[in-house]
Amino acid sequence: MSFKEKLHQATNRNNSLVCVGLDTDPAKLPACVQDKDNPVLYFNQQIIDATADLVCCYKPNFAFYGALGAHGFTTLQQTMAHVPDPIPVLVDAKVGDIGNTAEQYARKFFDVLGADALTVTPYMGTDAVTPFTAYQDCTTFLVCLTSNPGADDFEKQPMGDRPLYEHVIAKAHEWNTDDNIGLVIGGTQPEHFASVRALAPDMPFLIPGIGAQGGDIETAVKNGQDEQGAGILLNSSRGILYASSGEDFAEAARTATLELRDAINEHRNV
Repeated sequence: MSFKEKLHQATNRNNSLVCVGLDTDPAKLPACVQDKDNPVLYFNQQIIDATADLVCCYKPNFAFYGALGAHGFTTLQQTMAHVPDPIPVLVDAKVGDIGNTAEQYARKFFDVLGADALTVTPYMGTDAVTPFTAYQDCTTFLVCLTSNPGADDFEKQPMGDRPLYEHVIAKAHEWNTDDNIGLVIGGTQPEHFASVRALAPDMPFLIPGIGAQGGDIETAVKNGQDEQGAGILLNSSRGILYASSGEDFAEAARTATLELRDAINEHRNV
C-alpha cells in the first residue's frame, strides 16, 4: 500500500491530521523508563500504543537515532515495526546529495528501514531527487519553506521574479510525474499558507512547527488544507512526547494528541 493510501485511510479512520514526531531525546525521558533495557524504544512503544487511534502518521527524526550510535539504527527499526500497519511512517532526514549517493540514501530509508515517506532537500537538483521519487509507492517531501528563523536567509530570498521556495514548488510539479511528491511547509509561516496551497493544490504538506515552536493551528488548517479538508500533516513532537515527565507520560501524550486533533478539526472543511 502506498504512503498516500495509508495516509488517506488513517486520516479518515482516526478523523485526524495529527502527525506525531518521534524525536526522542534520552536526556528528556521520564525517570520511570530509564531502567529499561532500551529506554528510547520502550518510551516510543508506549507513546505509539497510547496515540495510534488518534493520528494520521508518525515521523521519527533520523538524527535522534543516529546520535545513539550503533544501536540507534536498530532502535529506529524496532520503533517503526511497532507502528500499526495501516499508519504510515515518514522519516525526517532531509537528505540530498548527488545521484549515486542519493540512490544509497533511498535504499537505506525505503528498502532497509521500510519508510513510507522521507524528507529530502532538493537544492542539488533533479539527479539528487529522482532516486527517491523512483520509489513510486513512497512519498518524497521536499524541503520548501521551513519553520526555523533561518528560512529568511535563503528560502524567502528573491530569485528572479519570485522567492526561492516558489521555485522549489515549480520544480516539485515538474518532478511529480508519479504523484508522489509533497512539500515541507513550516507552521510558523502562516502568511504564506494560502499562496503555497494555491500553487500546489493537490500536494500533501508536512507542517512542522506546531506546538513547541508556536505555529498557528487555525491559519495552517484553514489555508493549508486541500479541497477535501485534508492533505496536511500537522506535526507535534515535544508537545506530545514530553507532556508529562512522570509515570503518566503515555496517558499525558494521549491527552495532548487528542486535544491537538480536536483543535485542528475545529477548522477543517469536512
